Amino acid sequence: MNLKDTQVYKILIALIAIVSLLALFGGVMEPDSALYASIAKNMVLRNDWINIYVRGADWLDKPHLTFWLAAASFKIFGITAFAYKLPSFLFGLLGAWYLYKLAKDIYGEKTGLISALILLSSLHILISTFDVRAEVYITTFTLAAIYHYYKAHQGSFWHIVAGSFFAACAIMIKGIFVLIPVFGGFIIYWLLTKQFKELLKLKWWLAIALIFIFIIPELYTLYVQFDLHPEKIIFGKTGVSGLKFFFWDSQFGRFFNNGPIKGKGDISFFLHTTLWAFLPWSILFYTAVVNLFRKKNRVNLPAESIMIWTSAAITFLLFSLSKFQLPHYILIILPQFAIITALYLQKLDGKNLKAFWYIQSVLLIILLAAIIFIGFYSGFNFRFYGIALPFVGVILGFFRKISFQSLIIRSIIVAASIMVFLSAFFYPSVLKYESGMQAGKWLQENYPNAKASVLMHPDAYSFDFYANGEPQYFWSYEALDKFNAKKDLVIYTPESELQRLKTEYHAEVLKSFEYYHITKLTGKFINPKTRAQVLEHFYLVKIH
Repeated sequence: MNLKDTQVYKILIALIAIVSLLALFGGVMEPDSALYASIAKNMVLRNDWINIYVRGADWLDKPHLTFWLAAASFKIFGITAFAYKLPSFLFGLLGAWYLYKLAKDIYGEKTGLISALILLSSLHILISTFDVRAEVYITTFTLAAIYHYYKAHQGSFWHIVAGSFFAACAIMIKGIFVLIPVFGGFIIYWLLTKQFKELLKLKWWLAIALIFIFIIPELYTLYVQFDLHPEKIIFGKTGVSGLKFFFWDSQFGRFFNNGPIKGKGDISFFLHTTLWAFLPWSILFYTAVVNLFRKKNRVNLPAESIMIWTSAAITFLLFSLSKFQLPHYILIILPQFAIITALYLQKLDGKNLKAFWYIQSVLLIILLAAIIFIGFYSGFNFRFYGIALPFVGVILGFFRKISFQSLIIRSIIVAASIMVFLSAFFYPSVLKYESGMQAGKWLQENYPNAKASVLMHPDAYSFDFYANGEPQYFWSYEALDKFNAKKDLVIYTPESELQRLKTEYHAEVLKSFEYYHITKLTGKFINPKTRAQVLEHFYLVKIH
């Protein structure tokens, strides 16, 4: 590969990274992002990094590391949306670097750069840069563990330590199941290549021992908050073990749907999720997977490719068979998808290249048309962007020559346009309907000394994050009556509770806010003529 090619791919990676920075300056979205941000905020306010509280009560669901990272950022930069999103953004870049290193070591630098580029420009990664949850962290830590264990397989002991550290970090983000994508690919690779002795080597058993040593902080916090206090009521009962939940209920309980947190599974869920989550590369990816089933297409690939394929395959199968499924779970194996797609892209030539150049062009036109349509149809204040998008078409015209490189460049330009659209125009517009965020900000600006509280509403996570201090939750009017410090008390409450507050407490309405669940968009909400039909109303009320 000549120098010009490497420079082009590095420039494109830099372009995606730069436009992704826009997401750091947007708001925190409900429900999960706002929930995680409020947990980290309360850690800092309480100066308690062991116990996790939600709505003022003990909370047992996710491990601590996501919140520790956000809380550490709050300590440095202050409690802001920027500080919450920054660690995830930086770890996302680290994940792309590890992907580059892994693919480069196995296939070469060109594949490494293209793989990193594909990952960073995939739609769900772009969305997750704005709507920060835990999956970017898991993706990076899992990938880093795979890379270091791959290097350890080649003989370096210190990579065992590094791999185990990152595997432990992944566990302290999501749970023990992450060892399946980390080790599953290696085990199947060793079995298929008859390297049975690898399974007995001391270094791999040492790696497992190190993982359990590195997760001691998580185990300690769970033991202190829950196992030492069986009297606490968790999931409606006492005697709940945090350690048992961590190792069993949160993982296998969700898979078999017999734990305290249940869902509904659909075996085809991640097949159609990948179609949109991996845009603009999903059609190429699915074609690449079909292509791999032909033996002649696997002949010249390194044997280590088995590790990549099977790591993705068993994780995808596990997710598909699980009874608890969410779209962002797919992020953990997008790096493997990126490698598979990058390898297939480089094989395209002649008629196949021409066919996919046109297929990709049609797909990109559809994506741009969708943005323009939403811009003009929704009535939000980003019509300028819809008008500006034709200039993107002009830029694409400069790369109209049918070639492998122009196919990649055109796809990245459209991906960058989507990111600008989401971060600078679309999300800021819909966040006006995240009433908790709007109410919290308004309260901070107009009543900085008020005691923020929430009445009869369980999902006020963005209000939790943006409001003054740690809001007080009232689950009944009896609890409100017993609360003695009513001076400067301002309540955030749904419309259903407003009349009673006015009648019994002589409440003064300070301001009303429109609400919509913005992570579940519908046509009625997008359409300005029907938007009012799906809006709810929340109020800030002062008790006198």
